[in-house]
Order: sequence, then C-alpha cells, then structure tokens
Amino acid sequence: MTVEPGTRRDVVWGRARELAHAAADPLAVEVLELGRAAGRGLAADLVCATALPAFDTAAMDGFAVSGSGPWVVSGCARPGLPWAGARLESGCAVEISTGSVVPPGAGAVLPVEAAVLVGGRVTGPALPEGKHIRRAGEDASAGACLAPAGTPVGPALLGLAAACGYDALPVRRLPRVRAVVTGDELVGHGMPGPGRIRDALSPLLPSLIENLGGGLDELVHVPDRPENALADALSARADVFVVTGSTSVGVTDGLRRLLTARDAHWIVDAVACRPGHPQLLARLPDGAHVVGLPGNPFAALVAAHTLLGPLLAGLSGRPLPRLPYAPLSTPVPVPAGRTRLVPVVWDGPAVRPLGGDRPAFLNGAALADALAAIPPGTAPHHPIPLLPLHE
Repeated sequence: MTVEPGTRRDVVWGRARELAHAAADPLAVEVLELGRAAGRGLAADLVCATALPAFDTAAMDGFAVSGSGPWVVSGCARPGLPWAGARLESGCAVEISTGSVVPPGAGAVLPVEAAVLVGGRVTGPALPEGKHIRRAGEDASAGACLAPAGTPVGPALLGLAAACGYDALPVRRLPRVRAVVTGDELVGHGMPGPGRIRDALSPLLPSLIENLGGGLDELVHVPDRPENALADALSARADVFVVTGSTSVGVTDGLRRLLTARDAHWIVDAVACRPGHPQLLARLPDGAHVVGLPGNPFAALVAAHTLLGPLLAGLSGRPLPRLPYAPLSTPVPVPAGRTRLVPVVWDGPAVRPLGGDRPAFLNGAALADALAAIPPGTAPHHPIPLLPLHE
C-alpha cells in the first residue's frame, strides 16, 4: 500500500476528522426540484433574484393610515388583492390584512386591536413612520447571497429558496455507499447460540449512513474466509465502501491485506482514540474510498462519526461540521495519548456521562444526546467537543 503525503498512523482524533474531509473531492452537480433536494449540499450560492419582501407589506391586521387621525376608511387591501386606489391621501386609511401590499402614501399600519371604527372613520394612537410595515428589500436586496455553496439543504433553506422564486436547486450528487458486514460469528435473527453473537451493525448502518449524508445502495454480509469474498464485495461500484470488522491485524482480518493488494492509498491508518482505534480510511485506484469500522458496535459508531461523516460531507461539498463545546459535569478517566469518546446527555450548561460505553455495548449511545470527545489531559470543567447524535 502506498502512503500519500499527510497520511498518519494513530492520528489524533480531531486531525482524523480533518483528513477525512480533505480527502474527498466534491461529487458531480445535479439540479433537483425543491422536494427532492433535502439532505444535499448546495453546489452554488443561493442568490436572491429580487428584493425581499418585493413590496411594502403589512406586518399586522388593521388599517394602513396616512397622516394624523382620525382617518376616513377608503377601501381595503387583502393578500393578493391590493387596494385599487392610486395613492392614499393624508387623513385616509385602508383596511388591511397581514401580508397585503401597503398602499402608496401610507405611513404606518394601525393594529386592529388598537383601532376604533365608527361610521366609516377609524381612530387610534399616533404611530411612528413605518410602524408595522415590512419595507421592500428590508430582508434582502436583489443579488444578495443568502446561503453559500456547501450549505446543507434543510427545511428552512428549502422554504427560503421557494420564497426567492426557485423551483429547483443545484446540489451535489448523493454519495453512494455500499456497506459490507464481515464476521463468521454473526447471527442475523433471534438469540445467538454459544460462540456466536447477534449482528447489531446491519440494523444500525442504514440509518446511520443516511443521517451522515450518504445513500446506501446495498448492505451485504461476507464471511471471514475465504478472503476473496471480501475482495468480491469491494469490486462493485460505489463512492464509499463501509467495511465493519476485519480492520485489525488478526488472522481473520483481511481488509488491510486486501487494500495492500489493491495498491490503495492510506489517508488515516488508525486513530488515537478509545474506542475505535483500528478504524481506517483509504482510497482505491478507481477513486472509491474505503472506511474500515471496528466490529464492536459502539466502536463502529464512534469510527463512523470520526471518519465516515466528514468524508461524506466532503463528497457532498459541505464544510466539515463545526462541533459544539460543553464541559463535563463529572470527570471521566482518559487513557494516556488517546481521546476517549463517551455518550452524554445535556445537564444544564454541561453534559453528563451516561456510562454504558464499552466497545461492544450501545446502551449509553442509544440514550445519549451526543458523544463527548475528551482529549487526554483535559482539565476539569474545561469545554470539550461534542458530536451531536440527533440533528
């Protein structure tokens, strides 16, 4: 296996995330209707084609008024049905609904709850100029960049795009992922017998890959022997292969030998963390990436958030996610030279470790708000990075 510049063994946890993200070249651009673009990364800046709002808009139900009161009511304005007059004269008012076009000449909107209407005249308190009016261009001017390329497309951005007049968005192609679960000891259903264990990764991986920004094409199981079973599984077409188990150096761990035989390029060769140390990231000669996750379920979850998530972000043209920080409410022992990742829940301004974080046990992660990445030598009450588990 050849070694690229920047490749490291036992990479510091934070640096491993950076290397995984930097290793990805953004995928091709496709234009999708708004209803299909969620979860992708913008491939171009979202630019406001016209001023927002496009016209002076009533921010309250009531009366658009001109000059001092009392005001003579001269008509009404409704959403989609502007007042028919040319200009509102001083001493006049137009009944108006929220979102309607404010008539030219109106200086403010008198809220209906502050108005008294008697015999075609309305009275109320004096209002400062522009009160309860959203002026044209107040939110954004024409040509303004509202979201840069790489921004994740979520519900709010879809609504913003629609408000700007977009029917479709240019986005990066969804990274196609093939998951390969290895291990002769795994049982897919029911309680395992002696010497066997229940496969916890096959149910976990599809939603995890989706949440991290990938599209799962297929999940396959391969035995540890013969080794060509794993080689065949990595011969399909994919942007990313996620291989669970087979990442260590034991007799039945064939992934590293296979990558050597394929002349793959190392990007990350193990991460200085617990759990999840033997995780790896490499690139095959055809450009596909291979992410190796440990076979223990919690260790695999940690590794997926460390390497797979940043890689998928890079392939999607999204920036490396910035992590929130918070202190631990109670200390956690950390092995020398290793970042320890533990499940935590919010506890006021701090986070509280849950326990249940042995490499093969998912109890803590199942209940957690985040994974706390605790570097070695962290002082008590010092803020530490968090990997949110629910976004």
